[in-house]
Amino acid sequence: MAFGSSPADTRDIYTPGRLNREARILLEHGLPSLWLEGEISNLSRPSSGHWYFSLKDESAQLRCAMFRQRNLAARFTPRDGMHVLARGRISLYEPRGDYQFIAEHIEEAGEGVLRQRFEALKTKLAAEGLFDTARKRPLPRLPRRIGIITSSTGAAVRDVLNILRRRFRSIPVLIYPVQVQGAAAAGRIAAMIHLAGRRAECDVLILARGGGSLEDLWAFNEEIVARAIAASPIPMISGIGHEVDFTIADFVADLRAPTPSGAAELVVPDSEEWVRNIIALTQRARAAVRRALSQRHDRLAWLQRRLAQLHPGVELRQRAQRLDEIEQRLLRSMRTHINERRAGMLHLGAVLRQHSPAMRLAAARGRVDAACAAMSSALRQRLESCNAGFEIAARTLDAVSPLATLRRGYAIVTNDAGRVVTDARDLARGALLHARLARGTVRARVEHIEEPAPSAPLEASPEIPSPSGSRDRSGDRNAKT
Repeated sequence: MAFGSSPADTRDIYTPGRLNREARILLEHGLPSLWLEGEISNLSRPSSGHWYFSLKDESAQLRCAMFRQRNLAARFTPRDGMHVLARGRISLYEPRGDYQFIAEHIEEAGEGVLRQRFEALKTKLAAEGLFDTARKRPLPRLPRRIGIITSSTGAAVRDVLNILRRRFRSIPVLIYPVQVQGAAAAGRIAAMIHLAGRRAECDVLILARGGGSLEDLWAFNEEIVARAIAASPIPMISGIGHEVDFTIADFVADLRAPTPSGAAELVVPDSEEWVRNIIALTQRARAAVRRALSQRHDRLAWLQRRLAQLHPGVELRQRAQRLDEIEQRLLRSMRTHINERRAGMLHLGAVLRQHSPAMRLAAARGRVDAACAAMSSALRQRLESCNAGFEIAARTLDAVSPLATLRRGYAIVTNDAGRVVTDARDLARGALLHARLARGTVRARVEHIEEPAPSAPLEASPEIPSPSGSRDRSGDRNAKT
């Protein structure tokens, strides 16, 4: 038995590999992702594409690694002595037991503050709705003129012009030269955007700038530029930096291109493709026209055959013959109908003459004339008879008339009341009397009354009334007895 060992030995013995592995696990899970700032030294970039370097400060240094899939997104090329800011996690390289920092993102140390400003402005403008998809305008399919806002001496304008010339040479381009880097660049860019909008010379604007660091592109992250893009009346496309570069202008613009060259490709169609499409459409149109003409020709031939079979002249002749037949039938029917109506009218005329009221009227007129003659004769006879009777009655009346008595010298005496006086005793002295004579009337007043002797009988004389039943005052004369 070896010295120092026992059958019940329970010690947990580590190997270097196991120790390094567990140390790595503890480091990776015990410490969170963190930011590390320092100066690059001992930079190595092997053919694998990974970066190996050290970050140091005044008191220490730390080995670092940044693998290829991560460093492709870096916005700059690192070099020894550069002060950087890296984000990553702590790990351990097990084969050698080296304690190291695995970088996932790296930027120049000055970019940290700029990045914070970028995020703050991005949040602010997003809350205001400047990044909303609803406010973004579509680009014209084929612009009449293209405006480019960029530096007139940079490589970006040359790339854009070359691509525009290659894709669609006939579209004119107007360059608005402006400073795209430096402290005054943001204000000048915004002023140029406003100028292009006021002049309204273009259908679309390209805001372009070549690649660079965050500081180089910072003019396109200023609020004044973002608000100028939002207020532009002309649709804008941004082509700033490389594909991995994002600026505030990219979010506000109506369309973002990864590069200036990409913006040129997006703003105009490919003329060769248009020509191919036009040729293809022309060929399709010709084929369609040929097919349509062939169909129309076949249709016309069929209609001609059909017309020959069913010529309107034949149909018209048949219809004309049918019309003549109908006309003859109509004439015969009309003649028959007229003859029947004429016979009926003659029969009705005969019946009407038999029952005509004229004959009855003539007979009645004869009877009326005979009745009138008989009535005239009877009336004359009646008048003659009445006249004879009247003459007899007049003679009889005249014989008994009081007037005849008056003509013999008698008078009719009446009092004021119009009553005939036959008895002197009925009168009083001073009474007014009226005596009617044969001609005229006498008014008298009683002065003396003589009563008859008792033995002598009074001669009764008939009371002769006045023909009018009242006193006749015409021809009155006053007389006193």
